[in-house]
Amino acid sequence: MTLFILRRLGAAIPVVVGITVISFALVHIVPGDPAKVILYGSNASPEQIALLRQQLGLDAPIWKQYADFAVHLLHGDLGTSFLTQNPVAYELLSRAPSTLILTASSMLVAVLVGVPLGLVAGQRPGSVLDTIARWVSFVGVAVPYFFLALLLVLVFSVKLGWLSAIDDGTAKSLILPAVSLGWGYAAILTRLVRGRVIDELRSDYVKSARARGSSERRVLLRHVLRNSSVPAVTTIGLQFGNILTGAAITEVIFGRAGLGSFLATSITSKNIPVVQGAVVVIGIGYVVINLAVDLVVGAIDPRTRQEATA
Repeated sequence: MTLFILRRLGAAIPVVVGITVISFALVHIVPGDPAKVILYGSNASPEQIALLRQQLGLDAPIWKQYADFAVHLLHGDLGTSFLTQNPVAYELLSRAPSTLILTASSMLVAVLVGVPLGLVAGQRPGSVLDTIARWVSFVGVAVPYFFLALLLVLVFSVKLGWLSAIDDGTAKSLILPAVSLGWGYAAILTRLVRGRVIDELRSDYVKSARARGSSERRVLLRHVLRNSSVPAVTTIGLQFGNILTGAAITEVIFGRAGLGSFLATSITSKNIPVVQGAVVVIGIGYVVINLAVDLVVGAIDPRTRQEATA
């Protein structure tokens, strides 16, 4: 197990380095001068703009800017916001709980809807429940989450007035964004679990368990669900990362003060340190989640550890 963990950590290091390079490059490729954006509307002279660029370190060569960024990053320093002069780490940490709560709630919706629906549909393929599950998964995959968010706001907030469309800090205001973001991933889990359950129920070991007198409940929960959990856990981990990165639009729609909406605002204002810091933090979070998924899958199915260390 130790060798398995070390190999996974070794594979994650170049990915993290690549994330820092890509985040730095993308920010500098986008047109626009941060100094001009900051001084916009102040009738600043070219000399004032040049002075601000010097103060922000934007007049240095690109390679030196990246070297400084990487060195500070190794020391846990994400830089200082151009607009507020606050540490980027502080700006991100103050908004991270909102995004993490939304992400966890959305994944909870996906798991609570997708896994049971897939189990029921896979256990009785061709039944009415299976047909309903397939239609639910089809609609969930076909409808974009931002369109579903607007539709939910129109129905449950504007028409019925049951739920708030704007975040007010209560659990009730979390329902619409969590459902709109998690429903599509619930559809993916439903299709995955359904297919795996159908395959497992046709396998020889299930037939042997039934021949030994095991009940259908025992066969489903102890054998089928366990063997179907490996791809499900992998998918849940990958989709968790996708939900984390896809929370930006949802936060903007529902007025949530999270990392996503903050990142969108920072991109517009060319707040380079914040954009770089947010992209790196989200990217590293994605890597950590994938690493955790590998460890969980390795604990569930030892064969994956043997394959990875072979």
